Amino acid sequence: MQAVCVFCGSSSGIRSSYAVSARRLGAELVQRDLTLVYGAGDVGLMGVLADAVLEAGGRVIGVIPEALVQREVAHDGLTELRVVNSMHERKALMAELADAFITLPGGIGTLEELCEVLTWSQLGIHSKPVGLLNVEGYFAPFIAMLDHAVAEGFMKTDCRRLLLTAVDEAILLDACAAWEPIPVRRWLGPAAT
Repeated sequence: MQAVCVFCGSSSGIRSSYAVSARRLGAELVQRDLTLVYGAGDVGLMGVLADAVLEAGGRVIGVIPEALVQREVAHDGLTELRVVNSMHERKALMAELADAFITLPGGIGTLEELCEVLTWSQLGIHSKPVGLLNVEGYFAPFIAMLDHAVAEGFMKTDCRRLLLTAVDEAILLDACAAWEPIPVRRWLGPAAT
């Protein structure tokens, strides 16, 4: 594992613990000599995380669509800034550059990014670890929804196991480093007769 893509909010949220966790994750990435790949913002948890990595001497690659450079206030101090044409290109490039994905608290965009890479994992498009840092129980309702989807027959248990969760940054990175891909079984197609 050489690079970790982190999805997180362009807002800092109402709890200071969210920013504290972003800073700890940034420090942990640098300590492990891992490159941060993220959405290139200079605001909210995105900015906190990038600044923590940069201040500790780490490498940060930001990826942002041209249309959002001004709206999201693109970070101007990154190791590398890649400007792309669309959100689709942004997500595809971040996925290509990363060996693992971690999600910190954020809004609908953060959840959408998490759900997309989790879906890609379920479909066998990639076999990279997908982790969720459950700071202050922020993602407890989302985790409960996934468990409900399993209970109601809309998600297989193996697919549910594709999402790693932890409340500690180091433990989550350890789990990502130790990740063994789960074989994707055929789940679409005609019913057996």
